[in-house]
Amino acid sequence: MQRVILRVLRYLAILSLLSAFAGAAPAFASSDAVGAVYTQTNAAAGNSVLVFDRAADGSLSAAGQFWTGGSGTGASLGSQGAVTVSHDGRWLFVVDAGSNDIATFTITKAGLSLVGHTWSGGVQPVSVTTSDHVVYALNAGGTPNISGFTLGEDGIAPLSGSTQTLTGSAAAQIQFSRSGDVLVVTEKSGTIESFVLDKEGVTTTRWSRASNGATPFGFAIGHRDEVFVTEAAASTTSSYSIAKSGRLDLVSPSVATTQAAACWAAVTKDGRFVYTANAGSGSISAYAVQQDGSITLSEAQAAFMAGAHPLDLATSENSRFLYVLESNARRVRAFRIGWDGGL
Repeated sequence: MQRVILRVLRYLAILSLLSAFAGAAPAFASSDAVGAVYTQTNAAAGNSVLVFDRAADGSLSAAGQFWTGGSGTGASLGSQGAVTVSHDGRWLFVVDAGSNDIATFTITKAGLSLVGHTWSGGVQPVSVTTSDHVVYALNAGGTPNISGFTLGEDGIAPLSGSTQTLTGSAAAQIQFSRSGDVLVVTEKSGTIESFVLDKEGVTTTRWSRASNGATPFGFAIGHRDEVFVTEAAASTTSSYSIAKSGRLDLVSPSVATTQAAACWAAVTKDGRFVYTANAGSGSISAYAVQQDGSITLSEAQAAFMAGAHPLDLATSENSRFLYVLESNARRVRAFRIGWDGGL
């Protein structure tokens, strides 16, 4: 059974990411809040983070707006992972794509507190990821690259020797593996790259492979380090495993959603289900994940939102709720995840 809780966003801005974290202390928390949902406005006149309290039943309520001190582009970033929360729930990182920097916040009981903003190491950062004491940004403009930072009590500082130029173009997402020693990057020109890191977070080895399907876009990493990559051109999803060497090996090749423009992906924290946001058809598709990382389409339209143009999605830490960003409707829609992965 589908249960939907709606909260209309009150801000006239293009939203670029939805990220959920169950353990974070929400801003202006109500007594029944158990976590928070974060998104950014990407407004050219001044970027900001919008915070929503998350109740135990999955419902959301607006909890504040926090300026990053930088600027966005005023348009869709065409990426996934523009906002990320550290695993310990203490830090929030946001890309300022218009001013070429990364904003760092601490998460407190009173809300978000801006620590500062740091040059992203390139032009037009579109995605950011963190693991332990290391943060990496993906820069899509100019000569596309990845650039790393060390995280300390005072925020982030550039990591010497970490910047690497990408093989392809139209960078879409960067994310750490669950183990934290490999970075995965998708490039919509058709390339997927992986970077093996040393204990300081600097690249030691890199691998580059052609995506199994055209236009690799957003992806999600499962708890066994499976990588589920959406392929926007044909609205398909491929799964890969990360070898010990850091190389990506194909497991399931281009499994069709039968929808249009699958661009964003989320996996439940228990690793059982993967969901894709299909911007062209206003729908969410659901896949079942097997022990070997292979996927099968379980529902082509697990949810349908007429005219919504879903842009991003994320699951709660307890794998009970899925949150979807609807760009045309300017709202976040919440779904309860059933035992069988249905919404």
